Amino acid sequence: MFVTDLLSQDDKVSDLFEELVEAHAESLIQVAYSYVKNKQMAEDIVQDVFIKAFEKQSQFRGDSSYKTYLYKMTINRSYDYLRSWSYRNHLLTNKFSNLFGVQKSVDDFVVLEDERAVIGNEVLKLAPKYREVIILFYFKELKVEEIANILDCSMNTVKTRLSRARNMLKERLGGKLDE
Repeated sequence: MFVTDLLSQDDKVSDLFEELVEAHAESLIQVAYSYVKNKQMAEDIVQDVFIKAFEKQSQFRGDSSYKTYLYKMTINRSYDYLRSWSYRNHLLTNKFSNLFGVQKSVDDFVVLEDERAVIGNEVLKLAPKYREVIILFYFKELKVEEIANILDCSMNTVKTRLSRARNMLKERLGGKLDE
């Protein structure tokens, strides 16, 4: 059941909510995926974010854009999932499966051939604090100030993380990364 099914009683609210989902769902799923690296879980996280955003719409203070608010909720929910027992249990199960020769998931066997996919793969290998600034800056095209608001840190911290992440990517890609 999709979230908008829950709102069928009030068509006006439902239409507004559906517009919000259509405008932001894809980019939020991409952000969540960059953390959890599982498409189904990323979709679940974003659905939870939309439900919470709808339930707590009165708590939105307007200090930033609603898009920034949704990004921040998605990142926080992704971190919650990464700290959860179900995620740790999933990792442990995969390690045991690999130990005993059970095949990995299809996602693990995808061969990345074009340059953009290789860069994306290397970005996903970065530590979360570096990965998130790269994704938000380059892929989501947010400004440093917006990223600082989302991550609850200073603009200088964002700039430092961006610089370090770029350097790590340059090193990993053998200097082939264009600025």
